[in-house]
Amino acid sequence: METFKELFQDTLKDIYFAEKAILKALPKMAKKASSKKLQMAFTRHQKETEKQVQRLENVFQMMGTKASGKRCPAIEGIIEEAEELMKEAGDDTIRDAAMLGAAQAVEHYEISRYGTLAAWADKLEMSDAAELLRATLEEERATDDKLTDLAESEINPEALETDEEDMDEEPRRRVAGGRRR
Repeated sequence: METFKELFQDTLKDIYFAEKAILKALPKMAKKASSKKLQMAFTRHQKETEKQVQRLENVFQMMGTKASGKRCPAIEGIIEEAEELMKEAGDDTIRDAAMLGAAQAVEHYEISRYGTLAAWADKLEMSDAAELLRATLEEERATDDKLTDLAESEINPEALETDEEDMDEEPRRRVAGGRRR
């Protein structure tokens, strides 16, 4: 890539690929979630992501190019990690906490990409594209805030309770210094 516009378009392809990958992952995560609120959050975000993909397609159209993705190893890694955690978690509440953490990693990646793209669209004097990208940026920030609220109010406290229950079941042997071993 040789120009700023090519860099913009390349990054646009990256986030387009990422959004399409997220669309595939969200139904799986919703199905695995034991928390009804987390299921609803994933389902709601799937619908929102479909609109975000449409916005990206509109930006491509504004540029006079066909919407296409470019493999995004970052999002693939985050999704792969989430899938591993979903398999490894033996407890539903721990699985929910892991999926929520992975979902927030996705949101943070998207926030970074959309913020960059909106700023670049401004520099390229593509105000309509910048507006679309900012709309998605704000949705991603709102989703991250909602996930944080859900984590703090329900998911993480329940996961912590699981740990405390496990501790209550462990034999408690004391050694010098009063530590459990």
